[in-house]
Amino acid sequence: MKFSPRAGAIRRGAAYLGDMKQLRILMVPVLWAAMTLPAAAEKLSLGEISAYLNSLRTAQGQFTQVNEDGSISTGRILLKRPGRVRFEYDPPEAALVVADGDTVGIIDPRSNERQGYPLHRTPLKIILERNVNLGRARMVTAHVSDGTTTTVRAQDPDNPEYGSIDLVFTANPVELRQWIINDANGGRTTVILGDLVKDVRLADENFVIPGRETMRIDR
Repeated sequence: MKFSPRAGAIRRGAAYLGDMKQLRILMVPVLWAAMTLPAAAEKLSLGEISAYLNSLRTAQGQFTQVNEDGSISTGRILLKRPGRVRFEYDPPEAALVVADGDTVGIIDPRSNERQGYPLHRTPLKIILERNVNLGRARMVTAHVSDGTTTTVRAQDPDNPEYGSIDLVFTANPVELRQWIINDANGGRTTVILGDLVKDVRLADENFVIPGRETMRIDR
């Protein structure tokens, strides 16, 4: 599944790894956040990371996205696990990406285009599952630490062709700082999270995809 700017926003809303120049840009906020940690924080275990994700029921905050073409987008994210997330992009894009637990809907007001994709076919599904278990066989393909952050690359073990997601965490306490989704078509986008406000009340209406009943779903 390929996400294009014209199609709206999984290229601008799901998230993928950029080239080295982009990585230097996007890593600045993560390194800044990590400066408050001990110089050699221990690598977080898969159990600790799974427990953190499972404890993350609702959250909201700002995000910065480095797109595959090197452009930068900003906006607000609303998260309601399991299965639901909403990306509201700031102008001039003003795009909207909503996962309702089953489908990821993309609404691009500039092109008046609406597109949908099954959530289970996107790497984002991994962190939106009801029970995240990164200890499953063949789910984690990389687990490394640079002394300040821990990075995990995860995939659907039954469908690795759907792509993978790189999750970057800091410790003390455990926090998700960014994710990088590598899609099935080689697309890469990175989402850098601001400070998330957790355990907030989010109405279910935030996760209704506008016009879903008439939306074209790419199965």
